[in-house]
Amino acid sequence: MKGPNLQAAIAFAGMAAFLATGIAAQCLRADLDWVRVPNSFYLIGPWGGMVCAGYYAMAAALVLLGASAYRTLAPNARSAAPLLLFVAGGAALALTALAHTDTWSHPPTLHGYVHGVAAQAAFLCTTTAMLLQAWRLRGDARWRHWFRPAFAYAAFCFVLLWVQAFWRSLPRGLSQKALIVLILGWLMVAAWRLLHGPGRAGARA
Repeated sequence: MKGPNLQAAIAFAGMAAFLATGIAAQCLRADLDWVRVPNSFYLIGPWGGMVCAGYYAMAAALVLLGASAYRTLAPNARSAAPLLLFVAGGAALALTALAHTDTWSHPPTLHGYVHGVAAQAAFLCTTTAMLLQAWRLRGDARWRHWFRPAFAYAAFCFVLLWVQAFWRSLPRGLSQKALIVLILGWLMVAAWRLLHGPGRAGARA
């Protein structure tokens, strides 16, 4: 398995681990209302270590996905911008897991503030990286046919991020988790495609 393919394979595995730990946490933490409680609350208390491990796996996956995409695309289609944003998103996600969020029953803390800023940075850097990476597909004849669906899906996630940020009456847990699932869907498809190639249309181009 070549370097970019190995990176994509490990990235996909990290994303699958994040998804699995997230689903498991929803089932195991019956004390938390998954509609109201944001994902950050699952990092604290029972099974918090498992959820943290999933966050770290996802952080590494973002970096590896960016590196795999950079090395896979044709030289004229490459850009350091999405790679750097994926790296920044991964670092912010790891910091999100390290700095615990404030809970509703306690006063604000410094680590809670750091957690909130890091979490928003992880969302913003990752969705922006998705947009830029999809845009770069236009420059590679093998991958050009994936540009439209990849860019449209990334743009949809980017818009939903801002809707979720400003529409404060939305159930925080449900809206955040729905956004995470949608973003994760784009990332996992991207990792899968990088692992298996652009497909027949790309091979004929």
